[in-house]
Order: sequence, then structure tokens, then C-alpha cells
Amino acid sequence: MSAAGPPQGTRPLGAAARSDVRGDHPNAALDAPFSVRKGDDEISTARSRLDVDVVHGFLTASYWAAGIPRATVERSLAGSLNFGLYRDGAQIGFARFVTDAATFAYLADVFVLPDYRGQGLATWLVGTALTHPALTGLRRVLLATRDAHTLYAKFGFAPLARPERFMEILQLDVYSPSGG
Repeated sequence: MSAAGPPQGTRPLGAAARSDVRGDHPNAALDAPFSVRKGDDEISTARSRLDVDVVHGFLTASYWAAGIPRATVERSLAGSLNFGLYRDGAQIGFARFVTDAATFAYLADVFVLPDYRGQGLATWLVGTALTHPALTGLRRVLLATRDAHTLYAKFGFAPLARPERFMEILQLDVYSPSGG
């Protein structure tokens, strides 16, 4: 490889490695095993390890998904790249990305259970998740937060550069008995 860049028709090392992980199947990176350990803690994308009771229990009491039905949580997990945070095998945190694994991702439902906060686990969870092969090289990663701007700013998240270009359909009472 010359100082001018890789030879024509080849990819830089990082791009080649990323291509290998993605494979020929469009969702190969989403389906590939991903696990990182630190002491007694582990972050894993293994769907089989997710404790839906923990995830639903937290989300249904959260400000952003208050009252969310369990079936809706289950559907959201099925359509997302999920990151469970575990200590000694028990789930203590969670984050998920809705992504096409090519250009865009949306980070949602990040939490660490109250008894485990203040240990840097949310920072580790988000930072580790962003290294997943399906989330590298994306043009845009979005999130919404009421109170965790400082956490996300550590990873380069900033207010929308052009908020006038974004629109939303917002149904605040969609989980209420009257159903939005």
C-alpha cells in the first residue's frame, strides 16, 4: 500500500474486515455473535439471553415508554439489534438499535437498573455497542433523550445540525388504554 492510499480496486484494511463480518447476507452483521466482558460484567447481543421481564419492567415505568405493553416490547426486540448488560449472568441493563446496518441507526431504550448505576456501566454499554460491526461506518445515528445528553456527548452525539429537516409522528398516548 502506498502513502497515497490502497491500490485501486482494493479496500482499506478496516473496510475489508468490516465486509468480511457482514458477509453476503444483508443481516450477517446483525446476526453475528457479539460479546464483551469486563470483570463480572458482560455485554451480549444474544437474543436468547435477554430477560424480557427485566426489559419490560423497566420500560413500562420509564418516562419514554410508560405503560408499554409486553407484546410491544417483544416486537421491538424482534426488530432491533439488542445489547443486554449482565452481571454474573443476570440482566442489569439494556440498549437497542433500530438499524439497516448500512446507513442509519436509532439508539433507543438505554437503561441500567437503579442498583447498578454510578459505576460507569451506561458509558461502557453505549461505547461498546457503538463498536458493533453493524453500527460502524453509518452516515447517521440518532437518539432522543430528556436527561442523558452528557452521556451521549461522550460518543459524539450532538443536537441535530439541521432540525428543520426532521419530522415525526408522535403519539404520546399510544400505550394508554384509549390507544392514541
